[in-house]
Amino acid sequence: MDSLEDGNHTAVMECILLGLTDDPVLGVILFMIILCIYLVIISGNLSTIILIRISSQLHHPMYIFLSHLAFVDMGYSSSVTSNMLMNFLMERNTISYLGCAIQLSSVFFFGTVKCFLLAAMAYDRFVAICSPLLYSTKMSTQVCVQLLIVAYIGGFLNTSSSTFSFLSLFFCGPNQVNHFFCDFTSLLELSCSDTSIPAVIPSFSTGSIIVVTVCVIALSYIYVLITILKMHFTEGRHKAFSACTSHLTVVSLFYGTITFIYVMPKSSYSTDQNKVVSVFYMVVIPMLNPLIYSLRNKEIIGALKTELKRQILSIDAYFNSRYGI
Repeated sequence: MDSLEDGNHTAVMECILLGLTDDPVLGVILFMIILCIYLVIISGNLSTIILIRISSQLHHPMYIFLSHLAFVDMGYSSSVTSNMLMNFLMERNTISYLGCAIQLSSVFFFGTVKCFLLAAMAYDRFVAICSPLLYSTKMSTQVCVQLLIVAYIGGFLNTSSSTFSFLSLFFCGPNQVNHFFCDFTSLLELSCSDTSIPAVIPSFSTGSIIVVTVCVIALSYIYVLITILKMHFTEGRHKAFSACTSHLTVVSLFYGTITFIYVMPKSSYSTDQNKVVSVFYMVVIPMLNPLIYSLRNKEIIGALKTELKRQILSIDAYFNSRYGI
């Protein structure tokens, strides 16, 4: 174990992650399952980004936000999944102090940006349904870029405060983290230094962001619901509901699991349940998001069919010109 002398204490410079299981056979099975899920995450979200990029009919604020959400999902999952996959194949699952800091920073950054993006997408739906005639003005390219800048700056600021809080901790005793990644709450329990301030700062900043973004989402959909109920035509109501269902599904899955982990009292669930829910929102949800948006979105399906036809025609044209077929 790497260590460093500091006064009367020996500083621990690495942590041992206990992971999801200590059974080697189950570890191999979980490795195969999570590897397959991770490949779907990368391919699904990358395909979404490329499709939105090359398809002119998807160059709208909602899909611009969706492409950034796909990028964030890849980063969010990769920050934890890549290390977790390696640990399944290793006998001793260790991660350095610096590695923990990098992993925590990535989780906080991508998680925070995701909260802001989901709020921006809810606002976009609010404007599109409640003020359709003013949509091009209220959701112009400039406004869209400004919302994205706010999302990434918010992610950077929250990450900075959380990372500094982690770096202020001193570890000198047990170094076994009962999790599959450097969970900040688990690390606080291992710290030898005073954790009152380092525990409060990330909780306050992250909690404030969650509350603000949830309020924006809730208020947006309350106004959307009121507007839909005022519609006289069933077809208009159905179209408006369809425009919101995919986003509402993603919001419910993400904030539902976050509430379970960070809001419910720890006495109401076990550490193993915490791990399962963490796997769900860090690994499973990033895999589901492209499927939810693509399977329930006619514009994305239409754009995909158009691009596939275009590629097939270009391949046919190439062979015709090359071989005279």
